[in-house]
Order: sequence, then C-alpha cells, then structure tokens
Amino acid sequence: MKVWVAHEHGIGLMGALPAGVTVETVRGPDHLPSDPAGVSFWVPPFLAGGSTVGLAEKLPDLKVVQLLSAGADAWVGRLAAGVTLCDARGVHDSSTAEWVVTAILSHLRAFPAFVRAQVRREWAYEEFTPTDELAGKRVLIVGAGSIGAALTARLAPFEVEVTRVARTPRPDEGVHGVAELPALLPTADVVVVIVPLTERTRGLIDAEFLAALPDGALLVNGARGPVADTAALVAELSTGRIGAALDVTDPEPLPADHPLWELPNVLITPHVAGSVKGVLPRAYRLAGAQLRRFAAGEPLTNQVTDGY
Repeated sequence: MKVWVAHEHGIGLMGALPAGVTVETVRGPDHLPSDPAGVSFWVPPFLAGGSTVGLAEKLPDLKVVQLLSAGADAWVGRLAAGVTLCDARGVHDSSTAEWVVTAILSHLRAFPAFVRAQVRREWAYEEFTPTDELAGKRVLIVGAGSIGAALTARLAPFEVEVTRVARTPRPDEGVHGVAELPALLPTADVVVVIVPLTERTRGLIDAEFLAALPDGALLVNGARGPVADTAALVAELSTGRIGAALDVTDPEPLPADHPLWELPNVLITPHVAGSVKGVLPRAYRLAGAQLRRFAAGEPLTNQVTDGY
C-alpha cells in the first residue's frame, strides 16, 4: 500500500505503520515523489488550493483522503465515487477555542486600543478605562460540535451564561436549533460562529443577523470567511454599533485597501486560530490511527458526507 503525506516529519508522528505500507512525501502537485498509481491513502496539506484538490483526479487507486484541517468545504463533492473523505475533527479543538477566548478578552479589555497607544508611546489610562469585562456576559455559540464543546469548557470559569446552537436542536443536551437564532441573537452579548462552510451556512451572518444583535455586542467569526456577508459586515461595523473579532475574511487574504482594516472596533487575525505548534503532532496521530484502521479494514472516523 502506498501512502502520500504532506510533511516529511509527519511520517514519524504517525506511530507504527502497518506492514507493507510505503509512505512518501508530496512537496506539491508538480513535485510528485513517484507514479501516482498505487496511492490509496492521501494526507494533503492544510491549504487546499485548486491544484491540490485536482491532484486527486490523478490518483487512480485513491481510496481515502485524510485532511489535516477541520474544514472540508474545498473537498466536498470533488472526489470520485468510492473515495472516502475524512476531516480532522478534534485536532483543532483546543487551539481554536483558545483563539476565541483570547479574541473575546482582547476586545472586551480593549487590548487593540492599548497596543495602538503603546505604538504611540501614550499612557492611555483615562482614554480607555474602565474597560468592559467578560464576567456576567451572555455568550451565544453558533456551532455545537467538538470545537463548540471545547469552547464551552474554557468559558466555564469566566462566570458567563453560554447558549449553544446547532443545525438541529438537541434538547437533551440543551442545544437550540438554528431556526431559533432570530430569538436568541438579541439576547447575546457575544456571538461566536464556528460552523463549517456549507451551502446552508454560506452568508449566515447577513444584514438581518447583524441587525438583530444588541448595541455593544461582539461578533466572533472563527469559521470561514464566506459564512459572513462581507458587505453587510462592513456596513454594520462601520456604524460602530457592534464590534467584531475575525480570524477569517472574505476575500482571504484581506486586501490592504479593504475597509475592514480601518475600523477601530474590529480585531483581525490572519486565519491563525488553528496554527499552533501542537497541531501537526495531533493531526498526524489522527492520520496514523486512520491508516491503521484502513489497513485493518475497520471503519474510519470523521467521515465527511455530501451533506456535510
């Protein structure tokens, strides 16, 4: 069995390999290590551009694509019949949840403003204090998967009221359905969106969604850029009525002349929520476990369906 992976040092992170398995590193779609024939298991790089996804068409014996990312939107519907697509659900839970908590606290405690004051060498105590605080806030988490669970656990010590929303309600777990958003949004001080990008979630954060937020609310997008309608986002944020923390944008990278850069009530990071030192070891441990399941003929975890 031939396996292709995206990182040479990832091979050593996969653990014991099944007998008869050969693992090769693919430096890019134009730098293949060997004949694509015989590759049955592929671990592509995090950033999946068109040429990377298109490489799947050149692998006639491909059976499994194991992603290193939690998001699979670039791959859904683009693989041949008989190829199983698996995401890296669970790998990015801690890092993304940490980013969200950091973003919330940074906004509420005015860290971006203090950093700008530091650059100007200004002791801006009277200008920016007292700041807001997280204690006592009502936090609405839109996306009740594994990242949502990790975030809920990390918010617990901050004395907040957490409400979770999923595609369909789960009353036994206290999870509301997305159809309830119009009633829930006006009650939230902080809204965190961490849903996958699908046709159902594309443009979820639209003008109506934003208008429903109360004055002073904070929107946190840790999902994908197209989950938000950028024009609606700019229009609402430009009023200064609400704030936002964005790890993702549409387009991405965000052009230097984009109006979002100029808004003082917006914190932007360059899609780094999952970019931590521990992510590759976690991701390749998952890939190794999946490879062993595949070689043993066992069901794979984290399978992505067309419904996504």
